[in-house]
Amino acid sequence: MSSVIDWEAASNPVKENRAGNIGKAVDRYEGPLKVTGTAPYAYEVAPPSPPAYGVLVSAPIARGRIAAIDIAAAQASPGVLLVWTHANAPAQGPRPARYDFFTPAPRPSLDSDQVHYFGQQVAVVVADTLENATAGAALVNLTFEEDASSVIFHDHYAEGVQPPGESDVEIGDFEAGFAAAPVKIDDVWRSPLQNHCQMEPCATTAWWEGDKLTVHTSIQMVRYAQNSLAETLMISNKNVHLLTRYVGGGFGGKGSFYDDLVLASLAARELRRPVKIAYSRQQMMHGTVHRPATEMRVRLGATADGKLTAMSMMTTTHCDRRGNFTEHASNFARNLYAAPNRLTGHRLVRLDLPVASAMRAPGEASGTLSLEVAMDELAEKLGMDPVELRIRNEPPTDPETGKPFSIRQLVRCMREGAQTFGWDKRQPTPGQVRDGRWLVGLGMAAAIRGNFLLPAKASFTVDADGVITVKQGMTDIGTGTYTVLAQIAAETLGVPLGDVRVEIGDSELPPAPGSGGQFGAATAGSAALDAGMNLRKAIAEIAISDPASPLFGGPSEQITFQDGVIAIANRSERLADLIRRNRPDGLTADGEVRPAADASQWSSHTYGAHYVEVGVDTVTGEVRTRRMLGVFAAGRILNWKTARSQLTGGMIWGVGSALTEGNSVDPHHGSLINQDLAGYLVPVQADIGELDAVMLDEVDDKANPMGIKGVGELGISGAGAAVANAIYNACGVRVRDYPITPDKLIAALEAQGR
Repeated sequence: MSSVIDWEAASNPVKENRAGNIGKAVDRYEGPLKVTGTAPYAYEVAPPSPPAYGVLVSAPIARGRIAAIDIAAAQASPGVLLVWTHANAPAQGPRPARYDFFTPAPRPSLDSDQVHYFGQQVAVVVADTLENATAGAALVNLTFEEDASSVIFHDHYAEGVQPPGESDVEIGDFEAGFAAAPVKIDDVWRSPLQNHCQMEPCATTAWWEGDKLTVHTSIQMVRYAQNSLAETLMISNKNVHLLTRYVGGGFGGKGSFYDDLVLASLAARELRRPVKIAYSRQQMMHGTVHRPATEMRVRLGATADGKLTAMSMMTTTHCDRRGNFTEHASNFARNLYAAPNRLTGHRLVRLDLPVASAMRAPGEASGTLSLEVAMDELAEKLGMDPVELRIRNEPPTDPETGKPFSIRQLVRCMREGAQTFGWDKRQPTPGQVRDGRWLVGLGMAAAIRGNFLLPAKASFTVDADGVITVKQGMTDIGTGTYTVLAQIAAETLGVPLGDVRVEIGDSELPPAPGSGGQFGAATAGSAALDAGMNLRKAIAEIAISDPASPLFGGPSEQITFQDGVIAIANRSERLADLIRRNRPDGLTADGEVRPAADASQWSSHTYGAHYVEVGVDTVTGEVRTRRMLGVFAAGRILNWKTARSQLTGGMIWGVGSALTEGNSVDPHHGSLINQDLAGYLVPVQADIGELDAVMLDEVDDKANPMGIKGVGELGISGAGAAVANAIYNACGVRVRDYPITPDKLIAALEAQGR
């Protein structure tokens, strides 16, 4: 006997959150492995036989060609197994003339004598030990012809042109509206080139079994890398098994792959033994992608009562010669504040630098450093509180498209943040609060980040012990993917969290887009929910059809799943007993998610508000953050602990963007000045005072079946601007060239006679 379950009408256990796993501060699923050092990262994976080790050789010029090659000494060096340059590297799939960093295409290594940027990999040496490979690499003798016409940096920003396929977005008549506005702001901000600085460098361990390649690598997007690597090696993607089970940080910098993956795969095939290759920290700075520098001009026009009548944000940024990546720092401005006359757009300059690409909150992280400071400048001109100015320009619908918001709690974020932080104690006039040698100031900024949902699949299996195994080709780059998938499975199937196993980071598992763009949890989680609900349905059908089950013939719509037991009223049995009796080999159900047909009808974003207190030493120019608070609205929170960690991590990154972080380019050689974590200054524990993140209750039922959104990039958006605004409130000067280092701050103070 069976009955049809109306699963559209059936309760959603995850959305209703009855059992209590979802949203709780659950410890990391993989935490014990990581803190005990037993989680095998890509370079640490044990291959089936002793590996060889590769070391990469990098170009020392910004642009030119390899004129001569002498590898004899390297080849004769002890333990060296092979030495490759462009002259003898294996054939690979041809590189497209223009490439998108995130689109599968051949990415050949050592494919030309041309050098496109300082730090490009131009040779590889593989030996029996890492020490022998390093010694051999030092003996590779390459002679370069440098192209003196190389174009490196800011002096050429005036040459920017519209990115391919883009046009400026104008609504109303900005120039007329701006000219007529009684109160105006017109300023230019600069943000520097930034490096990702992941703890784990890019690394690969590769081996072949016949014509099939197994490769462990550190990357954010599994299926993309599998397909692109197969095209590079000119083999079927079915012959590439790519795994990335543990990733020591990505931030967008591992959204694609690098020469370590290609050359380890090729060398392993050539030598018929496993090969390991890892980037050095210096190679990570030069040879991987970076956030490009920007110049951002913001113009605001307003009436005396604070209503924006004109708003423009135009950004100039750069990319490498062969790419098209644009740091869309103006895009977020299109959705943040109401103004009838609007103009936004971008200009792109191609330079002889490494590839520019996505870095945590691409667009918003840079863009908010200008617009959110400009809003504070406008508030001061108007004699208005910065929070009140933003609230007065809150749009009823999306200011660019007119679409309704799926849900928007920005005003609530600002108001609750102001109340919690003690914003009413802020002195509007700068320089009024002193604590010993420190001038103390308060600043705030709004935060926004788009919400995305991509196609994904997942599978759930329940075995004869009642253990649920989740399988998905997703990645966890430190954000908590393992944990939230386990929580969703436990909640959906009503089993203890300890009875869930999670397998991710494998190209042979159901595909998911990977980690990035703040879409990971919503996308992977929604597919997991679908798989879980389908497995519930399959289990229920078995139970009501099994004469040996106490649930036999019962009303299927009343079946509950809790604590490893399935029940209808007072009739119950253990899930494991049902499966052991009917499906001793296990029962599997698949699930998937795709953007809803009506998703484009809504304007969907995450929001937040940052509040910061800083101290400024006007003698040394030193700035110290004393307190930081972020209040965020980002849909249903799956795990309070991991979500808060992501948000506060972003806030700390915002402090770095405002005060310390950035890289300079040597104008003669095209090299980055800071080439390690000693010279590239990211915030450390001593740089951060009190820090807290509050997440508002929210379920966005237009976003996805779970009502969740991402938080990974929201925390950094606006955080740096809040620091900059607090500095002004403390000492009365603005530095529009980030980072706001002591030398710049002292110069600005001296210019005002302070």
